[in-house]
Amino acid sequence: MLKRAISIVVTVSLLTGLMISAAWAQPEQRAESKPPLETTAEAAFLMDYHSGLVIFSKNPDKPLPMASVTKLMTMLLACEAEAKGQVKLSDIVTASEYAAGMGGSQIYLEPGEELTFEELLISIATGSANDASVAVGEHLAGSTEAFVQMMNERAKELGCKNTNFVNPTGLPAENHYTSARDMALVMREALKYPLFRKISSIYEYDLRGGDFKLWNTNKLLKWYQGCDAGKTGWTNEAKYCLAASAERDKLRLISVVLGTEEPRSHFRETMKLFNYGFARYQAVVLAEQGEKIQSVEVDKAMADTVDVVPAKRISVVVPRGQDKGIKGEVQLLPTLVAPIEKGQVVGTYLVTQEGDELLRVDLVAATDVGKASPFQLMGKVINEVFTMDK
Repeated sequence: MLKRAISIVVTVSLLTGLMISAAWAQPEQRAESKPPLETTAEAAFLMDYHSGLVIFSKNPDKPLPMASVTKLMTMLLACEAEAKGQVKLSDIVTASEYAAGMGGSQIYLEPGEELTFEELLISIATGSANDASVAVGEHLAGSTEAFVQMMNERAKELGCKNTNFVNPTGLPAENHYTSARDMALVMREALKYPLFRKISSIYEYDLRGGDFKLWNTNKLLKWYQGCDAGKTGWTNEAKYCLAASAERDKLRLISVVLGTEEPRSHFRETMKLFNYGFARYQAVVLAEQGEKIQSVEVDKAMADTVDVVPAKRISVVVPRGQDKGIKGEVQLLPTLVAPIEKGQVVGTYLVTQEGDELLRVDLVAATDVGKASPFQLMGKVINEVFTMDK
């Protein structure tokens, strides 16, 4: 009898202990499964502009309508064409009847009305003008259909896997969609162009000599410190959308939110993403693109040396406070022999932290270096001899 009683007590004690252990373990498991950031957006994406580091995502590859955020690709193609010299900002664009007939947000182009290419670009960036978007597309490609083909081809080149454009405006159309990740890639490419940064940051603009006032639909230009680029979008189908970029302390972030419900919720959710990124991460910049790293001797050259610069910004993004032990190492080719072309790779800049590789960036020649003729080489040798004698 006594043995049976002891057995019951032991059993009860063990069961009680297991229940207490489970009770303690359960909240901890819930804490681990909780996402680090909550957003009401149907899809969201936050990344570092320079490194491409993904800081946060929610349904990043879900195909969704994006309304006027579409115009990021329209502006990207326009900026690329201007940079290649295929079009000038001063070019006169004549509005077609089709462009003038666009509904939604517009600058009310009249058929045959003439504006400069720059004025139309600013109208797209600030006023989200659908008629200006079509006019720009027609000017660049000859027709809207040809321009849409350019948009889709460029999306594929950028690695967009869940994007298909049907028009350059974002007006509702079947089979017109993107993903938060894909639109971040488009935004990242657009930010490479000073023209895009310029027009995207304009908050107000007087069109037609001041007869028509444009206000930027991206209110974060005024509401959020460091925000200097972006594109909003809204339709009943897409709801509220925003792709934006902000920079603080040399950390530039790109945020995309798609499908937020209430008015201004796309601004609120974007600020939430930006706050999360800036609070938790920092940029460690070792050198800017084009910044002189050192001068290197060049054999058989007209010039004795050439400056070596990074092909892109040398920076890494790390969690705040975890920047200790980050070092840079210059690794150059053993010898450089003329001729050298500007932009030619001459070495590597290696970034490590506690011995672990974080980043490799090409080092390139800052200028052309011509090959010296035999007479020039002979003159240099003679000059060196006389210099040594002195």
